[in-house]
Amino acid sequence: MKHIVILGNGIAGITAARHIRKLSDHKITVISGESEHFFSRTALMYIYMGHMKYEHTKPYEDWFWRKNNIDLKMGWVEQVDFDRRELQFNNGEAINYDQLILATGSNSNKFGWKGQDLKGVQGLYSLQDLELMEQNTQNIERAVIVGGGLIGVEMAEMLHSRNIPVTYLIRESHFWDIVLPDEEASMIDRHLREHHIDLRTNTELLEIIDDGEGKVKAVKTNDNETIPCQFVGLTVGVHPNINLFKYSTLEIDKGILVDELLKTNLPDVYAIGDCAQLKSPSQYRKSIEAVWYVGRKMGETVAKTICGTPTVYNPGVWFNSAKFFDIEYQTYGSVPPYHSSSFYWEHADGKKAMRIVFNENYEVEGVNFMGLRQRHEVWDRWIRDGKTLQYVMEHLTDAHFDPELFRRHEQEIQSKYNGAFPDHQVTIRKKGFLEKILN
Repeated sequence: MKHIVILGNGIAGITAARHIRKLSDHKITVISGESEHFFSRTALMYIYMGHMKYEHTKPYEDWFWRKNNIDLKMGWVEQVDFDRRELQFNNGEAINYDQLILATGSNSNKFGWKGQDLKGVQGLYSLQDLELMEQNTQNIERAVIVGGGLIGVEMAEMLHSRNIPVTYLIRESHFWDIVLPDEEASMIDRHLREHHIDLRTNTELLEIIDDGEGKVKAVKTNDNETIPCQFVGLTVGVHPNINLFKYSTLEIDKGILVDELLKTNLPDVYAIGDCAQLKSPSQYRKSIEAVWYVGRKMGETVAKTICGTPTVYNPGVWFNSAKFFDIEYQTYGSVPPYHSSSFYWEHADGKKAMRIVFNENYEVEGVNFMGLRQRHEVWDRWIRDGKTLQYVMEHLTDAHFDPELFRRHEQEIQSKYNGAFPDHQVTIRKKGFLEKILN
């Protein structure tokens, strides 16, 4: 029986532990300094907003781990001695492994701004970050958020829930326009401003100003404007948490380099999740993908390999989801910010949209949905099977996921499609009785 040690108890590490247990009787130890039990990182914002408590974010009861013979150890690892196969803790303890899975996650980015280490300046990734944010935002008059990505918009909603005025600085022309095409990005711009977020586009942070006692009192922008504030959220992305391995024999670049089996250059050492960097990523995929779904898939894959069935990591069709205040976002496949071959529909309310990207053969390569829920397995299959734009428009109702009595928009979408593609028209299904009432 081998001793499998997993460093990190996020979605990647815990998925690996659960699947190793399903496939074997190996001894499993999961180590984390952040928390004793696995919790849903994406739910952190709801703790701050008062919608949930920490215990509500744990997908498994505390007794689950003992029942499944998975040992949990809370502590900070200070060094890994790969030659001795030993992890050394900051309290002097040590633990040995036969096989090691590194799932150390991410850290928030900083870019050397003057004042970035002042009190009241922070990112948001860990449970400790949430606790710090709770302290840093007590009785403040204004917050400034820097960086137009998913963590930034979550932080804006968190602060807004407590009626804290927010100025949001993004250096791009629109929110997240390195990912979203102009129409979708503009939709989120409008939505943020409707929620009274002071969104400043084409604006960069130059300096965070000290109040003289080590706390933030204002920021200065590239427009030479000084914005008074008592809290600054640095949400300009994340990077792999690999500081622990910088001076080791582990091969690293931006992340921990792994092959198609998620193996590192060292024997019996694997890396998964946010900290892993694929040497040869598949087409349309990045070498580092700090996404919940990727961590889960990597955890499942590495478990098979460790348990005697070497399995190549195959991420499949790209998928991600998020929420921008009241607008839910789903994306499948490849949807670059700028693409000439796409079909776009937007509802008159400016809060729902669909974009389908296709190639020269009209095969669907990717799709964005704003404010519309879709069935993951349907779009995954359609993209994998190379279904055409005409086919998916004809079968659009098959992918609808909204619960009963939600408004339907397939007929309107199909009508616009028929106008745009007269040579490839689809049959528009008439509305049923309930749909007529709702629409």
